[in-house]
Parts: sequence; structure tokens; C-alpha cells
Amino acid sequence: MRVCILGAGALGSAIGGTLAEAGHDVTLINRNRAHIEAIQKNGLRLRTDGVDRIVRLESALTTDGMAPVDLVIVLVKSLDTESAILSALPIIGPETIVISLQNGLGQEETLANVVGQNRVLAGKTYAGGVMIAPGHVISGTRGKETIIGELDGTMSARVTGLAKALTDAGLETMISPNIVGAMWDKLLVNVATGALAGITGLTYGALYAIPEIEATAIAAVSEAMAVAEAMGIALQTNDPRAPWVKAAAGLPPEFKTSMLQSLEKGALTEIDFINGSVVRAGARVNIATPVNATLVALIKGVERKRVPQSKEP
Repeated sequence: MRVCILGAGALGSAIGGTLAEAGHDVTLINRNRAHIEAIQKNGLRLRTDGVDRIVRLESALTTDGMAPVDLVIVLVKSLDTESAILSALPIIGPETIVISLQNGLGQEETLANVVGQNRVLAGKTYAGGVMIAPGHVISGTRGKETIIGELDGTMSARVTGLAKALTDAGLETMISPNIVGAMWDKLLVNVATGALAGITGLTYGALYAIPEIEATAIAAVSEAMAVAEAMGIALQTNDPRAPWVKAAAGLPPEFKTSMLQSLEKGALTEIDFINGSVVRAGARVNIATPVNATLVALIKGVERKRVPQSKEP
């Protein structure tokens, strides 16, 4: 299978490296020149359980000159979804599957508006990755599930085939006939840890050692669950503490959330697509979300301090 990872930062590199090790023809696309040049020169260095290994695969700054692929996995920051998929149109053929594994909600609609809903699958992954240095990534894919599905809930041949291919490659993948519920279940995990790690600057080892942070995470998740219930969304999660526990399962103490990684790079976060999506949905169904609204406000403040003004919209 020819695969393009669009937005291959830490997580995309971990997923792409896993697929390449299984024999798939993978190309990583990322605007970070140092990361791409390091992979081109030395291969992708993946670290699992403290042990590094080298994975050989293609990498580039853009999709220019690439032939159409079988699968495009979109992992750019949510703010960049539309521009990224527009730039990748030449690699999307008649049978190409486009799937978002991004954090938050709303990217599938953006992708469908560009490439057509018939090419788009929805998905969420609990895998993680941390960039140690250009070309060097901690891989958090082992034992972490990925959930995919058709937007209309059907069990199509393409979704079953893709799930099998990903699972056989070492990325445990399940199909959900309730993909909207699955996306909200994943949103709860991001709600639990992303903003709190970004605000405090703490890795998981330190974050999970503070009872007050756990209490705040559970309160934020509880709000999101109440919003989902009011919207008629069926969740698998019924304990607001469960997403907090799941977020860290199998990941090392030095793991950093993508929101914290963005802030450390001086980049805008996806807060509007995570906690912000809970706040907006809550307003539509008249459910108060003061904890999530506070987390959004605090992240906006950290962005103002850490992100160069020229990068702000």
C-alpha cells in the first residue's frame, strides 16, 4: 500500500514508521526542514521502550512530484487542514482513501469539502509520539488502538480492508459503526490532558502526580460527557475518570501532549478544536462548560505569551 502521511510530526512519524516497517511504501510530509533532512540522511529513528531503531522510508517537505497514493493519513494541525489537503490534491486518485487521525472535531467536513465525501473516512487514534530531535521520535503506537469508520456508519469493503491492513502492520485498528461517538470518546481523552499539560508545561510523569490536576481533568471531561448526552451522542465512556487514565496508559513519563509540544515550538495549538469544541457544542444545547471555557482562556493566554505575533491569525 502506498501511504502518504500529511503532517508527519511526532505522531505521524511514529505511525508512518510503523507502517514502513511492515513493508508499506510510506512517504512522510512535513514542513520542518530539519526533521525531513535528518530522515533523508539517516533514516527515521524510532524509540520504543527506550530502544532506538532505524526505519528507512521516504520523506519530503511537500507532495510535489509524487504520484497518486492509496491512502492519505491527515495529521496536520487542525488550523492547517484545508490548505494541506488542497496542496495534496495531485496525489489523490480515483481510489485514494483520505482519513483524518487529527485531534478534535470537524476535520472530516473540511476534507470532504475539498476531495468529496466519497473519499473520506473518519478516524481517531490513541497512539502518541514525542519528537526528541529532528528525525528522532518516541513511538507510542504499541498497544494503542486506532478506530476508523465510514461517516454514514456502514461496514464497507474499503473500511474493513484498511482496518485489516493497519492491524497487520502493527497499528491495532477497530471499525466503529458509531464513528461520531468514537470521535467524542477520543475527544474526552484530549480534553483530559491536552490543555492542562500545555498550561503547566508538565510531562505526563509530573502531570499525573498532582491530585488537583486530576480533579480538574475529570471536571472538564464530565462537562464534555454532559454535552454529548444532550446532543444524543452515544459514548462508550461512562466514567469521567476513564479518559484521564486512558490518556497515559502505555506511555512513558516523559511523554508530552501535542498541545504542549506546539507551545514549546512557539506554534498555535488546537485548543479551539478540542476544549473549544466542547464549549461551542455546550452553548448550542444549553449545557454550561465553565471548566473547559477556563482552559481555553488560559491556553489562549499562553499562546499570546509564547507564539510570535506574526503566527497568530
